[in-house]
Amino acid sequence: MKEQNQFFESTSFYNNRELSWLAFNERVLWESMDHKNPLLEQLRFLAIFSSNLDEFFMVRVAGLKDQVKANYNKPENKAGLTPKEQLKEISQYNHYLVDLQIKAFIDEISPELEKEDLFFLKPYQLTDHQLEYIEYFFEEHIVQKLTSMVIGKNSIFPKLPNKSLSLLVYLNEHTEASGKTQEMAVIQMPASLNRIIRVPSDEGETFVMLEDVISRFIYNLFPGYTVSSTTAFRITRNADLTIHEDESSDLLIEIEKELKNRKWGAAVRLEIEEHALNQEALSYLIDALEIEEEDVYRINCFLDLTFLSAFIKEVENEKEHLLFPPFEPHIPEILKSDVNLFELVSKQDLFFHHPYDSFHPIVDFVGIAAEDPDVIEIKQTLYRVSKNSPVIANLKKAARNGIRVTVLVELKARFDEEKNIKWAKELERAGCTVIYGMNYLKTHSKITLVVKKVQDHLEHYVHLGTGNYNEETARIYTDMGILTAHPKVGQDAEKFFNFISGDSDKPVYDHLVVAPFSIRDKMSELIDEEIAYHEKWKNGHIIAKMNSLTDKELIKKFYKASCKGVKIDLIVRGICCLKPGIEGVSENIKVLSIIGRYLEHSRIYYFNQNNHPKIYLSSADLMTRNMEKRVEIFFPILDKENKMKLLEILNWQLRDNIKARYQDHTGKYSYILKKQDKSVQSQQIFLEKANKEE
Repeated sequence: MKEQNQFFESTSFYNNRELSWLAFNERVLWESMDHKNPLLEQLRFLAIFSSNLDEFFMVRVAGLKDQVKANYNKPENKAGLTPKEQLKEISQYNHYLVDLQIKAFIDEISPELEKEDLFFLKPYQLTDHQLEYIEYFFEEHIVQKLTSMVIGKNSIFPKLPNKSLSLLVYLNEHTEASGKTQEMAVIQMPASLNRIIRVPSDEGETFVMLEDVISRFIYNLFPGYTVSSTTAFRITRNADLTIHEDESSDLLIEIEKELKNRKWGAAVRLEIEEHALNQEALSYLIDALEIEEEDVYRINCFLDLTFLSAFIKEVENEKEHLLFPPFEPHIPEILKSDVNLFELVSKQDLFFHHPYDSFHPIVDFVGIAAEDPDVIEIKQTLYRVSKNSPVIANLKKAARNGIRVTVLVELKARFDEEKNIKWAKELERAGCTVIYGMNYLKTHSKITLVVKKVQDHLEHYVHLGTGNYNEETARIYTDMGILTAHPKVGQDAEKFFNFISGDSDKPVYDHLVVAPFSIRDKMSELIDEEIAYHEKWKNGHIIAKMNSLTDKELIKKFYKASCKGVKIDLIVRGICCLKPGIEGVSENIKVLSIIGRYLEHSRIYYFNQNNHPKIYLSSADLMTRNMEKRVEIFFPILDKENKMKLLEILNWQLRDNIKARYQDHTGKYSYILKKQDKSVQSQQIFLEKANKEE
């Protein structure tokens, strides 16, 4: 066994985490070039690609740069790349991807937009009448919101916030005393203004960009100067928080303090407009920001294509035919009558597959409990919730109605910290007990417990899910969950909340498996069991669906099972450090990634066990951070009918040959070659099934 584990250490058996993430983002980009997607949806994928990339730079690239600055040269533990090597390969791969994104927008999508009478124009392409309009717009709505920062020879470059779009302006001044002198100025795009400006037009819908309008009339800001050039640029900064939990008496105050610093971290990327590029300006910015040439992205197009999301909202009512057909999540038939939800759950476990199944019953689960005089307690974990969350409203209502409400609000949910601080304070004001989780761990589990007093005993009702309590993302993410009144699951839920609130030592659970560490141990145990079943019955089969797979110990377990002949199907949307199809290592493993209309977010773990399957759902991906640094729940599906539903879902996804891509033994992804009469698109099948059930 030791020799085999040592054999699995070869760096050639693993994909680097960061490069695998870029490969995922490339698959997102492919969706923008897939003409089977409606045109505005193609644009949406371009925006998602850019948004994904922003976070990648702010966290992952920033972290690698910090390692380099600290002279940390140790290779990572899978593909064996040092921080410097990773940064070099990231830069090469990502420059290729950004060029591909711009090419897709300019060469493929923009001509199709124009066929639909949607035009992005530069000021020089406008008619005289349109120029008059944007000049009026500039004077009435823009100029008073602009602040120009003139930079002298000895001036310090202004500290521009993370992801802000700005203009670097070169100015010439003519004076009798000194003749011609040159200065620079920086103008930051006002965040309060829409970046897309609709211009009156007799033909179609015409739009110009805010930065182009400002550039066109910028001379108004600098009387006595001649504007020689304007260059748009955008800075991405290190935005990961450094939270000193052991030194902080109040985690909420510590995070609030760190949030103020997020906008001003070290620069990690410079995007700059190529067509108006002033080489002197570029050299100045590289020096001022203390970045390298490889951190510069010359963009022959609009900077920051995340604006396309706002553009879609601007035109979607006029161009509905360019979007996916509308779909309203359906209410399961069993819940359509005036059935009492809690009575129903006491008789059977209810399984939900969102967004095909509505999220309303999950919101109602707390809402009904909040007004039930027999309910004595509600406990819930919250990681990311919506802006106007009905879940929060129901918890506050329950507290006002005298129910004991305990809510774990995870303050360390990246980029939602500020929102969660607001919710935590609001819940406390409503009378809820709010806890902030455990030191050094993020509580990522999704669980709700409702305790009712029925006659002379207590009954426990539990919701367990793979995704957040967020009714907005529940319409665009695929997630799963169950409502159950299983007594031992209810007791486990009580133990879980007592543990995370600090009222008990680590408990022993009957059905729930709780990270840190226990989920990895349970997965290892289940893989070993499947190997044993296969050695006896020759029908070993594991199916695992998740967002990302990075945990080396579990990857080695999959390799071991493959070497023993167990068939393994992995459906991994994003990062996958495992390489399938390597002879003598992973030849019995297949890896698929599905990118489609909905973000595949559910985590499902299936073990055949000689045709008596065990199936688990989880909040956890098989990533080291989920195994060791998060509080996660891995929970079994106990009901036979629900197991059958899950196996059917998995089988449809494994047959997908439209939106699925497979990974080969080198780590590269490709479309699946399909027969003409056997096209399978799993998400579309689930949509059609949901529509039939309406």
